[in-house]
Amino acid sequence: MFGSPRKWCQVTLDAQQRLQTERTGEIGGQLAADAASRAALNGLEAEISTAKATLEVWQAVNMAVGSKNGDRFARLAQSITLDVLLDRANHHLRDLKPRYRLKRAGTELALNIVDQDMGDEERSTRSLSGGERFLVSLSLALALSRMGGTGGLAATLFIDEGFGSLDAESLDLAIDALEALQSQGRTVGVISHVDAMKERIPVQIRVKRQGGGRSNIAVEGPEAVSMLL
Repeated sequence: MFGSPRKWCQVTLDAQQRLQTERTGEIGGQLAADAASRAALNGLEAEISTAKATLEVWQAVNMAVGSKNGDRFARLAQSITLDVLLDRANHHLRDLKPRYRLKRAGTELALNIVDQDMGDEERSTRSLSGGERFLVSLSLALALSRMGGTGGLAATLFIDEGFGSLDAESLDLAIDALEALQSQGRTVGVISHVDAMKERIPVQIRVKRQGGGRSNIAVEGPEAVSMLL
């Protein structure tokens, strides 16, 4: 009825072989799908890593300068500019008053003075005498004149008074610094009533009242001229 046992066994083996072949195909398909998933996952991990790096950069930028009205960025820019200004001002201050060095007061934009003759004691600039404060201000003015686009000193520099608060030694230092600028081809103008200044300045513009709202201006020097206003 079922044929010979040999034939029945052959039919059974053929059926098992077909099942094994189908199973092998299924496993092969699963392996191929797994390999594709792994490749896609590797690509996704690379994208995630790149996105995280970009996020960290923008988070750092936001922490440094991010604010809706831009004041945080303004403070950062001011802070960097102030550091550059102080570095240049201290260069001039070493020539004018080597005892002192300017320094930022913590993280603020305020300034302190470092007294190198007192073990680098740090204190407010308000503690300086009038003459010392003038020399510090002059150092800052000279440094500020270098803050242009080319980094060079401004072609013309005018200083209005302040020399009367200097002692003889400090006055000589200030005049020497201004003469050094003049020797570099800069035009330096000084408005002062100090006799010691008049003795050191070769070209002077003297203004004398004539009354009735009139003044006489006389230019004294190598090419002196005068005019009546």
